[in-house]
Amino acid sequence: QLQLVESGGGLVQPGGSLRLSCATSGSTLEDYATGWFRQAPGKEREAVACISSSGRSTNYADSVKGRFTISRDNAKNTVYLQMNSLKPEDTAVYYCNARYGLTYWGKGTLVTVSS
Repeated sequence: QLQLVESGGGLVQPGGSLRLSCATSGSTLEDYATGWFRQAPGKEREAVACISSSGRSTNYADSVKGRFTISRDNAKNTVYLQMNSLKPEDTAVYYCNARYGLTYWGKGTLVTVSS
């Protein structure tokens, strides 16, 4: 069973940057497609970005295109989300997930964008 632990969240000013990490264990990450989701207060969880198991294919929500970059290092069993030009509306708990038949979720990391 795959375990996922997110890190890298925090408080950042508008226009700033953060890099989230999702460390995995318990199984071989290279078998899994992975993604980042977020849930803002009072809103439903939404997909932010996803990356194929090989890393060759990525997709982004329109709201983050050109600002966020998803990547993965299968040798380190880690998935990343580089977030630039952050906006207050990016404030949310960010979750990592991995899919290979079953879907696994981390517990999330809070990102707050505020001046």
